[in-house]
Amino acid sequence: MSLWNRAQQLPPDALRQVQNVYSEQFPMEVRHYLAGWIEDKMQQWNEIDPENIAHSQYAHTLVAQLIQEIENKALSYGSNEDLFLVRMRLQEAADSFKARYLNTNPLGLVSIVRECLKIELNLVQQHENMLGVGSTPSLVMEPCAEIVSELEILKRRTQETQDELRQLEQEQESFALQYHDCAKITAHLSHIQSQEKTAQNREMETNLRRRKETCEQQLAQKVSGLLQRRMDLAEKHKGTIDRLNSLQQRILDEELINWKREQQMAGNGKPFNTNKLDQIQEWCEALAEIIWLNRHQIKECERHQTKIPITPPGGVDMLPTLNSHITRLLSSLVTSTFIIEKQPPQVMKTNTRFTATVRLLVGGKLNVNMTPPQVRVSIISEAQANALLKNDQMNRGEQSGEILNNTGTMEYHQSSRQLSVSFRNMQLRKIKRAEKKGTESVMDEKFSLLFQSQFSVGGGELVFQVWTLSLPVVVIVHGNQEPHAWATVSWDNAFAEQGRIPFTVPEKVPWPHVADMLDAKFKSATGRGLTEDNLKFLAGKAFRSPQVQDYNNMLLSWSQFCKEPLSERNFTFWEWFFAVMKVTREHLRQPWNDGSILGFIGRRQAEDKLKSSKSGTFLLRFSDSELGGVTIAWMYEDTAKSCDQRDVFMLQPFTSKAFAIRPLADVIADLTYLLYLYPNIPKEQAFGKYYTPMGGEPPSNGYVKPHLITHVPGFPVPPVWSGASSLESYPNTPQPMYPMHDGGMADPPSVGSNAADGVPPDQKPSLDSPLFDAANVLSDFPMPYNDNDYLDLENLPDPEHLPDFNIDFLQTNFMNPMNPR
Repeated sequence: MSLWNRAQQLPPDALRQVQNVYSEQFPMEVRHYLAGWIEDKMQQWNEIDPENIAHSQYAHTLVAQLIQEIENKALSYGSNEDLFLVRMRLQEAADSFKARYLNTNPLGLVSIVRECLKIELNLVQQHENMLGVGSTPSLVMEPCAEIVSELEILKRRTQETQDELRQLEQEQESFALQYHDCAKITAHLSHIQSQEKTAQNREMETNLRRRKETCEQQLAQKVSGLLQRRMDLAEKHKGTIDRLNSLQQRILDEELINWKREQQMAGNGKPFNTNKLDQIQEWCEALAEIIWLNRHQIKECERHQTKIPITPPGGVDMLPTLNSHITRLLSSLVTSTFIIEKQPPQVMKTNTRFTATVRLLVGGKLNVNMTPPQVRVSIISEAQANALLKNDQMNRGEQSGEILNNTGTMEYHQSSRQLSVSFRNMQLRKIKRAEKKGTESVMDEKFSLLFQSQFSVGGGELVFQVWTLSLPVVVIVHGNQEPHAWATVSWDNAFAEQGRIPFTVPEKVPWPHVADMLDAKFKSATGRGLTEDNLKFLAGKAFRSPQVQDYNNMLLSWSQFCKEPLSERNFTFWEWFFAVMKVTREHLRQPWNDGSILGFIGRRQAEDKLKSSKSGTFLLRFSDSELGGVTIAWMYEDTAKSCDQRDVFMLQPFTSKAFAIRPLADVIADLTYLLYLYPNIPKEQAFGKYYTPMGGEPPSNGYVKPHLITHVPGFPVPPVWSGASSLESYPNTPQPMYPMHDGGMADPPSVGSNAADGVPPDQKPSLDSPLFDAANVLSDFPMPYNDNDYLDLENLPDPEHLPDFNIDFLQTNFMNPMNPR
């Protein structure tokens, strides 16, 4: 009975749970009217891993077939008026699957179908177990369970052939004894026949002839039985080898390859289950043991056949073929399980220490550790890697660079049952590059580390030459080459296809795949990924077309990604994105994770958002013109003037250098007219927990610790001493909600403040005094702007050259620290 039929027999409560499983994403009508087809494809649903982007093509094919089946079913109901609504519902489902999944996210639909079937099966099995129906075969068996089940079957078959081999050996021994007895009778008969023909001898001869005939008949039967048992055993070994071959392909070509693919995607920040390799090792060790036992049995059969060399008339001896086949299986298993557990860095700087770990998954089971093998590491070019894959060997001494500490001995770790070697102090000293063509640069060139070894199993019976290549590596000599190098590596990691020629990658890829890569990298670096709005903004920047509404069907080229400069800029899309990711990781990680940084928003869009907000509302965006720059945009309404003026201002972008001096949260705290984080979050709520604490213990070294304050000319001056009241010239400036400075001194005066008289001349600081606030003095003068209309804090006029100012007046009224306000 099909799973769907069993589900329909559930009691009402359980049936309602099944109904709740299906939604608009996967309508119940599709499940009902295509139940047979869906369950016939159960293995395909299970074989596709929704988390593995390498399975996208398989998923696309299966989803396309599902859509075709739905449309065919809908057409078949075209002449039946009673099923009009069903036909419409099925056609809607087909159209929805096309629009939402077929070309953009086929893995998403596969994931939904798998989850629905899994929940449905669980509900059915729970009900049947309560009724005592007994366990039923799982229609949705997990891949791991399938592999374990097949290994158990192969173990049983191996034990069965071992028992049969033992019986064959006993029968062969019995045949040998009977053959020996028959030979004695034949010899005795020959002796009697040579004697005088007396009555006694004739009677003895008759008896001996009768015994000989009986013995020969029995021997003929035994020979026939032996031949049949040998052929049956060979057939069973052939069946076992076929199943071994199929399972080994499943483990090596799917599970291990998927692990390697996930390891490569981890280089782009994708989640990576490192424990999966231990499970694969268990499977490979079980395979190795079964293969080794079957190979031993086949060799025993050959040995028995040598002792009694009887063959059927016109028969073909299968044992040599079986022996060759199973030895190839063992060789493939050993060479394929020599893997890099910990990859070397994919962006490798010369004369910098790096590490890597190599592991042999079947080393412990085959006792390779009895003669610990040596592993040697070298670096080869893309062309050399290509030649290696074609010829399966490297010319001695052929390499593209010099690596120090490049040899190690594999060791067996009893606790983990792992045979591995860790290279902890390798260093690339020299690199030999290929000639560049056209616009190629050294950061486009890919290398790979080659790990080679040799070891024997079975007491030297079999010797294996093994090697494996690392993921592509880009070699740099200076830190400024790092961004482009990571572009090369990230593109390769994300879009390398299985079985490719090293290290070819597509020139153009669909934007959804690029977006997935950018999201994974940003999430890995900062802790939070990118939203749909973020990705749409990035698509507009990458394609240089922010006005496009849907980028899902567009292809982004490698040149657009990291070769061509952005419009009116001298840097590429990747350089801009890499700098944003770097500054966020190093200085803005916590506010970004809190959602306090909007970041990916254009200048005009930011202005539109703020213009509809109340005064004091601000947001943070990544600069379009400054690599790794972050600017503060805010709405300000000057109520001190006769007619209120509302405008959006943007500070000149802050970079990593600025954040190393003054953290972002403290900058925001300094600017007291910033009140609400867009759309309406009090800034203390958003950033207060990140403010740098003030005060503390008094200095013990005799020096007074200075404190930096961020101030924008033309806007209210932040209070610089705790306990200060609001500035007289800016009555609407709100009070800060945290103490700014240590003790007891009053606010410094603004331009409009009244000065106190009677200050002794020796207490007048010079213009170089840190207490002289040039920005404060200039607050009523026109403010300088750069070409991008940011307020420029670095290009203020020199106060010594201001016209119509009396320096004595300034010193008396604005530069005396003892002048109380």
